[in-house]
Amino acid sequence: MSAPTGEIYRIDWLPGTDVLHGTCHCGAEHTAQDPVEMWEWMLGHPEGHRPRSQVQEESPERTP
Repeated sequence: MSAPTGEIYRIDWLPGTDVLHGTCHCGAEHTAQDPVEMWEWMLGHPEGHRPRSQVQEESPERTP
């Protein structure tokens, strides 16, 4: 058995759908219908991962 890394990966199923919502230990989020795709994304860290705070900073603000 390998030693624990302290990294937490979370995958939630969105009830009533076939959608999985994953949150990486870095804070990045991803949705997918395929569990294999979700785990490949999780384990591919940091490729394709941007923490939520970074995504919000890069998004242009909406004006009413």
